[in-house]
Amino acid sequence: MDADAIAKRAAEAMWAGDRATNGLGMSLDEVRAGFARISMTVRDDMVNGHDICHGGFIFALADSAFAFACNSRNLTTVASGARIDFIRPAHLGDALYATSGVVHQGKRSGIYDSVVYNQDDEIIAQFRGNSATIGGALVADLEGENEV
Repeated sequence: MDADAIAKRAAEAMWAGDRATNGLGMSLDEVRAGFARISMTVRDDMVNGHDICHGGFIFALADSAFAFACNSRNLTTVASGARIDFIRPAHLGDALYATSGVVHQGKRSGIYDSVVYNQDDEIIAQFRGNSATIGGALVADLEGENEV
């Protein structure tokens, strides 16, 4: 099975149990080996006292894209650290999307960059995540496909 097909199967398995991402109204738009794109519309309950999207929701969108990108090898992988730079605000009703791609992937650790955009393709935030592969497969029948 090719790497993109493995990524899709792993994403399906993750998505089925991801209550946080689903609860925030995110949608998984694309996944392939080392890459994911996730989108979300800024809801009324995501707007802070400055009448802009709370940074935590922007972080969550970038982090979710990162999670799907770094788990695309079908190896259980978690964040070991992350940082975000907010470039411009997002507003109520904005249709945001985040893309995340691998910068470096070693045997056990990786670096992934996510960028959050609005509907006008303006950059809202840039995120860098560090991943740690902790073992095990997301889809058991693919376990041998991407061993560490």
